[in-house]
Amino acid sequence: MMVKMGCCGFPVAMRTYFSRMKLVEVQSTFYNIPSRRSINNWLRDSPQGFEFSVKGWMAITHPINSPVWRRSKASPPGDPANYGFFKPTEENIWAWERTREVCGALGARICVLQTPPGFGASKANVENMVNFLSSIRRDGLRIAWEPRGEWKDRREKVGEICEQLDLIPIFDILRHEPMAIGPIAYTRLHGLGKGEYNYGYKYTDEDLNRLLDKVFLLEASGVTEVYVLFNNIHMFDDALRFMELLGDRG
Repeated sequence: MMVKMGCCGFPVAMRTYFSRMKLVEVQSTFYNIPSRRSINNWLRDSPQGFEFSVKGWMAITHPINSPVWRRSKASPPGDPANYGFFKPTEENIWAWERTREVCGALGARICVLQTPPGFGASKANVENMVNFLSSIRRDGLRIAWEPRGEWKDRREKVGEICEQLDLIPIFDILRHEPMAIGPIAYTRLHGLGKGEYNYGYKYTDEDLNRLLDKVFLLEASGVTEVYVLFNNIHMFDDALRFMELLGDRG
């Protein structure tokens, strides 16, 4: 089994990051579609064999009245009410096409689509997901879905949707049991302790050993590739420590 690890975004200077890691999940793409110049700079500075995964544009998943839009400079065309929540609209399909183009330019294998807590497990939301994700062009790109809110207690439904739509489910496997749908697994780690997301948390050696045990559980489920992405303030150091632990375990 191959284990790939990295950070959600660049927590240190890119030159330093590229010298130590072989994978990053690009985060800025969630807020704005990057310029071709920015993409070319990332490609130019990254070493041969480096892998990018891409966090998909929030226009697809988050309504424009969502607070996260305050961090965006974008003014997408069309009716603002037609964006977000996987609505099968021309506006959302346009937003996906912009996201897919970025993934293609970076050679990304995986695009992460994160839904907000307000996107609940209602019949209407599930129908939107099915209609939208069944109709978009993927060109071999794998989509990984990170549900938030009530979905964490609806794991069986998440599994059904991921099987139906060929999605990779994302759970923080230090907070929840791993879920394997197909040969690729993807986890995003948001810290432990208070709340569902505790970005100020620094993982202990015990935590990282438990993480490694859970990764090996995925191998037992037939997974051949595991993406481990740290998403906390201490992510760079924690990822390096986990890399050392992997080497010690062989």
